[in-house]
Amino acid sequence: MNMSSRITQNVNQACLVLQQGGIVGIPTETVYGLAAVALNAEAVSRVYQAKGRPPSHPLIIHLSPSDNINRWGVLNESAQALANALWPGPLTLLVPRTRLVPDWVTGARDTVALRIPAHDLTIALLDAVSDALVAPSANRFGHVSPTSAEHVINDLGDSVDLVLDGGSCAIGIESTIVECTSSTLQILRPGKVSALDVAEITGLSISDMDGPSRAPGMLIAHYAPNARVELCASIGEAKARHDTYVIKGVATEILHYEDDTIYALSLYDDLRSADLRGSSVVLAVLPPDTGLGIAIRDRLSKAAASN
Repeated sequence: MNMSSRITQNVNQACLVLQQGGIVGIPTETVYGLAAVALNAEAVSRVYQAKGRPPSHPLIIHLSPSDNINRWGVLNESAQALANALWPGPLTLLVPRTRLVPDWVTGARDTVALRIPAHDLTIALLDAVSDALVAPSANRFGHVSPTSAEHVINDLGDSVDLVLDGGSCAIGIESTIVECTSSTLQILRPGKVSALDVAEITGLSISDMDGPSRAPGMLIAHYAPNARVELCASIGEAKARHDTYVIKGVATEILHYEDDTIYALSLYDDLRSADLRGSSVVLAVLPPDTGLGIAIRDRLSKAAASN
């Protein structure tokens, strides 16, 4: 089956595939996810297999705004405040799971990651399916996340049954994950929602991230293209390194944007494009360590750690 025949904007078609145990690439405001019905063990197993993802690595459950969140997780006061303020949106809450949530979603952990995505097409799909979906990024595990329907097909090929085309993602990097399992809060994965946002909404300070990997995106090496990613503190440093590589005949390009919103939107597409152009090295200029720049630095550092 060719690419175009497996990309659709028909929510009902995508719903039918999911209800029959299939896996579907779905759009969100962050990145495209690889969806399966959360309570269907066989379908979720297909998601792990298609991605090459370790089954111990937990998945995020995606819910419709009309769903009863308390069926899936136990939200304390802070989690509820964040949900009320920021859902639908690029925020994932890690909370104690309920008995409804199966081990194959959480990697047998006592917590579950929950999110309501801010994408009209996917909310319509969730309402049509009338069930929760797991939806990790629709790419091979550890590789660059997809921000378009074409990226999903290019990465997963025939292993994905259908892709619901919702256009390019509005944000371009994964959701912020906040752990809300105690009286303190931890950001396990930075994103568009910042620590300052979380603190202002909850009135609580945010503790430093520590402990073992217990949420998506916590591994040291992740989000990596085939090209080697090198981090640069300034555009001047990047240009100097670039000139050195060019003299040696190494195909090299610079990744840099002054505006962090544009940087986030462009990041994964640019990394993919570097591979398509056959570049060996990407010199990524780190943005300031504030706001959305924190999340961009996180993704770049993990891409560089995969070298």
